[in-house]
Amino acid sequence: MTTAQLIGCITPKKGPAKRFAAAAAIKPFDAIIVPGVPFNNGHWDSIMKARVLWSYVLYKNGYAKNVIYSGSSVYSSYYEGIIMGLYAEKLGIPRAHIFYETQARHSTENVYYSYLLAQKQGFKSIALATDPFQSAMLKGFTRKRFESPIYLLPFVTDTLAQYSQLNPSIDPTPAKAGNFTSITEKESFWQRLKGTMGRDIKWGQHPDGKVGPL
Repeated sequence: MTTAQLIGCITPKKGPAKRFAAAAAIKPFDAIIVPGVPFNNGHWDSIMKARVLWSYVLYKNGYAKNVIYSGSSVYSSYYEGIIMGLYAEKLGIPRAHIFYETQARHSTENVYYSYLLAQKQGFKSIALATDPFQSAMLKGFTRKRFESPIYLLPFVTDTLAQYSQLNPSIDPTPAKAGNFTSITEKESFWQRLKGTMGRDIKWGQHPDGKVGPL
């Protein structure tokens, strides 16, 4: 599927379409970042499914060489990043091109820790692949806090619908966390909100509060 075809069936909002077009023009990316979603009741929910399927579509169509799945065991006893990677492997993304980030507890941390992982792996071009809402919410954060650009690849909803019948089964055991306590039992709502805004990240260890280039 070409870039024009993907853009042609995107959600009819100028912002997501414009961001996708700008990012897609410079593909392929060394890696895309996929933020985590809690794994509840032993199966993926619609949001996790959409994010994993979108990463599969991007990999399958040559938009990404590798995928970083990010997320700790935050609201359930499973590492969100690993759960998503297990689904992705079942869909057909080779294990060698799947990377895990398991420290992040909030969306800003998904980006931050995945960026550090990309630095470590020597990746030079990265993009955030998620739903249009989360993509828009993180746009300012990605621009202000990192020396290298983090491009945005929001969902193309009609394209995702073409893959909605895919529903692989996984063994979640490898993603099980030990000694788990939900974040809701450890932190108040306001503490979690602070974390969502990126204030738990130790920005002081980075010059000028910005993470260095890839």
